Amino acid sequence: MHFHEWLLSLGSSAGHKGSEDLWSLLRSLPPPLSSLLLSTSSLLGLGVVASLTAYWFMSRPRRMLPPCDLQAQSVAVNGDPSCRRSALLKDDTLLDFYFDDTRTVYDMFQRGLRISGNSPCLGFRKPGQPYQWISYTEVAERAQALGSGLLAKGCQPNPDQFVAIFAQNRPEWIITELACYTYSMALVPLYETLGMEAMVHILDLAEISLVVCDREEKCACLLENKEKGVTPSLSCLVLFNSVSEAFAERAKACGVEVLQLEQLMDLGRQNLKDPVPPQPQDLAVVCFTSGTTGKPKGAMITHGNIASNTSSVIKILEGSFVIKQDDVSISYLPLAHMFERMIQVSLFCHGARIGFYQGDISLLMDDIKTLKPTFFPVVPRLLNRIYDKILGSVTSPLRRALLHFAVRRKQAELRSGVVRNNSVWDKLVFKKIQVSCSDHLSSPRCCCGALFLNDLHCFTSHLDADCSTFLVITCFFAVWCPTTIAIGQKISKWVWLRKSGNCPLVSCVSRKCPGLANFVLQTL
Repeated sequence: MHFHEWLLSLGSSAGHKGSEDLWSLLRSLPPPLSSLLLSTSSLLGLGVVASLTAYWFMSRPRRMLPPCDLQAQSVAVNGDPSCRRSALLKDDTLLDFYFDDTRTVYDMFQRGLRISGNSPCLGFRKPGQPYQWISYTEVAERAQALGSGLLAKGCQPNPDQFVAIFAQNRPEWIITELACYTYSMALVPLYETLGMEAMVHILDLAEISLVVCDREEKCACLLENKEKGVTPSLSCLVLFNSVSEAFAERAKACGVEVLQLEQLMDLGRQNLKDPVPPQPQDLAVVCFTSGTTGKPKGAMITHGNIASNTSSVIKILEGSFVIKQDDVSISYLPLAHMFERMIQVSLFCHGARIGFYQGDISLLMDDIKTLKPTFFPVVPRLLNRIYDKILGSVTSPLRRALLHFAVRRKQAELRSGVVRNNSVWDKLVFKKIQVSCSDHLSSPRCCCGALFLNDLHCFTSHLDADCSTFLVITCFFAVWCPTTIAIGQKISKWVWLRKSGNCPLVSCVSRKCPGLANFVLQTL
């Protein structure tokens, strides 16, 4: 049956006379077009083309829309161009706290405890073994027991009580921190790059009597200064691991008590006290600088500072993605710095998990393969190291040229707002890199500090597409943390404040200081 006969029969069977008129219209068309329409194969070809076109429109890469205009991320307050606030806010009312029940770090962990119940919280592993997990309930119990043990040793449940910690990233680090917050005490992190002279200054300045350490070698350094008489207030050392009898006798000779962490917890369980939660205005942590411009200076950071800072991160993430209970981050960046701690507090608030590396940076990739984190915090030094390793592994001039061309194509997509990992360049060039760096991440979101934009584009071109989502918002950590929770910061370009100042919890004013070439950023 010819096509026109089929069309007429279809029209008559349906009771429609309009089909005859349609056929007359088709016959009146010019011969080439009429013959095309009469060809069944041509119609099938057109149908295939139409289907492929529709499929392309439905599956083409979508442009990721930012939460606001990236060229105007801040707006003037009351018409004053020198005073600006975040464009994410509906009006000039600043964001204090995202959740009404999370105004301190203690509150944020308790919220995660309510959400997760007995779900995993802190993870650790031994070489060649899978991760072992401590639940939220167990972390809270250990923190209360340790805090009660600190009280039994003479510590006072108020923000004027300073407890120092000198250790690598481990679950015990977080448990010690939460123990202090459970009873309103303030934490003072120490780190090796400070140098012993700077640490002596900090211990003396804060009149610290109790220091928690992870290894006996670190305790020995502190004890040596006690023996010299330069840290007279030091009276107790707490170790994560076991301590030798010789060291215990040496410490006892100069009036310093040495305890294992488990011993202090057992003492706390025997003298368990009710929590004394802090207030938002209470001091949470004193972060000391490295002392490159003289003696170390302590930034006094309150619970309200940390909680509002985390709230701002959640606000910036709003509409992009939500931190979920099954999310997990790997902890290897120093906990003595606020960047890593802010990431962890944000995850605790949502009942997510933190897995710690083994303490050896050379084993980090093995830890990532085992943990399979969904959040991967990075800093410029690590990004540059990975990027240099990628370039160094490509020795062929042809492959190097192909790599650079693929990077430029991926950069072009990123600049246009297209974020994906299934392009032809991902399949041909970047697949092996993604397997080694990010295919072990179930839904990778990459956090980083400040780095050159070119390096950032190059790295995100190599890495999984989802990473760039969190890369955008973590400049908040890198830029705003020193401004909003520590001391002020100079800026040299007015365009930075106007285009990139997108923190929902502060208003900022830029003022020209006499005799200075830079503008000074002042929070209101």
